[in-house]
Amino acid sequence: MKLKKLTPEQKQFYRDNGFVQLKNLIPKKEFEELSLEYDRLFKRKNEAKTESSWVGSDDSNRQSDSPYSVKGIHNLQYHHSIFGKILYNENILDALEDIMETENIALHHTKAHYKPPEKGAAYPMHQDYPYFPYQNDSMVAAFIHLDAASPENGGLFVYPGSHKLGPQEDFGPKEGSNFHYVDQKKFPLSGATPVIAEAGDVVIFSYLLIHGSTPNNSTRPRRMLLIQYADAHDKPNAGERGQPGRGLILRGVCLDRDATVANRHQIA
Repeated sequence: MKLKKLTPEQKQFYRDNGFVQLKNLIPKKEFEELSLEYDRLFKRKNEAKTESSWVGSDDSNRQSDSPYSVKGIHNLQYHHSIFGKILYNENILDALEDIMETENIALHHTKAHYKPPEKGAAYPMHQDYPYFPYQNDSMVAAFIHLDAASPENGGLFVYPGSHKLGPQEDFGPKEGSNFHYVDQKKFPLSGATPVIAEAGDVVIFSYLLIHGSTPNNSTRPRRMLLIQYADAHDKPNAGERGQPGRGLILRGVCLDRDATVANRHQIA
């Protein structure tokens, strides 16, 4: 099913709130294959004990015996072709063009988070900005729900409009954590808005949007696949940690890179 361009109402909703929830972007057959290979990948990683995890604490080392966890895998496109195929989903890229207001879209990275039933950890309210700041703040995420999500099984919560506040003080490192999060007293989870989603829904949000999630105390898993994109001509700030595949052009061109390559040939 081909998505038409976003409606003026959807584009305005994103501008006002910093996120928009979209349906029917991924064909059924492709979605089923994504779900299947996602489970197979996590099974392999669990057996090899090579997946990373967040245990729902400010200090994951100190609380490594916590019964709560979130399993994570980065750069899924290096594990199976279906995760590379989803990067070029025309419906998602069409929506991104409207939201990012550019035809030139580059990949930053992909990751998957799996919240197991009855012991999936919460994520504190945070911005993605501190992990990979860009000069023009063009970065957005496509949060693909592989399961229906609600507060009961650890669904996404957001502070609508918080992207307009710009980067917020990063409390993670100052409190000795390896993770980044905002002031939890100023932005408590209890004050955030839940995003109720069906399997297949895609939520696109700014990396400045303050967001987090509840623990999964239900009998259902909460599986998600997240892809982060930036304007191909936006540049990471100095010190931004790169990811394998960062800068892959998914739509349009990167003229700066063309110039760089041309200059290298001239020098050679």
